[in-house]
Amino acid sequence: MSERVTVAKTYKLFIGGKFPRSESGRVYPVTDSKGNFLANAAHASRKDVRDAVVAARKAFPGWSGATAYNRGQVLYRVAEVLEGRRDQFVAEVGAAEGLSGRRAEAVVDAAIDRWVWYAGWTDKVASVLGAANPVAGPYFSFTVPEPTGVVGILAPQKSSLLGLVSVLAPALATGCTAVVVSSAERPLPAITLSEVLATSDLPGGVANILTGRAAELGPWLASHGDVNALDPTGAEDRAELAREAAGTVKRVLAVPADEPDWTQRPDIARLRRYLEAKTVWHPMGV
Repeated sequence: MSERVTVAKTYKLFIGGKFPRSESGRVYPVTDSKGNFLANAAHASRKDVRDAVVAARKAFPGWSGATAYNRGQVLYRVAEVLEGRRDQFVAEVGAAEGLSGRRAEAVVDAAIDRWVWYAGWTDKVASVLGAANPVAGPYFSFTVPEPTGVVGILAPQKSSLLGLVSVLAPALATGCTAVVVSSAERPLPAITLSEVLATSDLPGGVANILTGRAAELGPWLASHGDVNALDPTGAEDRAELAREAAGTVKRVLAVPADEPDWTQRPDIARLRRYLEAKTVWHPMGV
């Protein structure tokens, strides 16, 4: 019996709930922390960015209009599927980041817990960040948070899963839809996460994950007129991205110069950044 030939995988993009090839046809090799070949990943193009934004915009009314309880249940379901593929994530995170088995397990467990933590905020954030305003007149006045829209996210380059979850989950929890550019050198956990999203209850287009270089794709996201906010965490030239975003009056998240320690306990700052405050006046007795 002849020896089996290893089948080299060539992964695709995740756009609109489907897995298309890159319009450019480009792929690039992905290696582990020691330089050993793991797989090929699609290299997204400007056209792929546009397609992903179209899918995210199309999904926004349904996702933002869903009840907070429903969004929470969908995100909890994602966590369940994440847990079911825990061993695969441990192997991929360990290979990508050069972590020992036990350390990779801790990182993956933290990522799953982080997803659950943000899922739990879906039906609480309105109470915490909203208000009933005291006014001098016969009116009720309420301030309610609303999702800002389509969010472009340049994912962390070092933390391939925990960092990715920490930037994507808050956007989805608030009712926004997202276009994510994964870590260029460590994309496999992001690709597996896209498979998790595709097999959970998340509607197609709510999260779109592209693989490729943030330096190439970031400016297209920043200048796109249908993207409402940009998280430049994984970008190098953030000043240039801010200038590109200014042309469409886009919100750009203020992020630290160096990649943060994602193992630290999160707060609701990222939730707040993806919300707009809407104040409603209503006359009493009507």
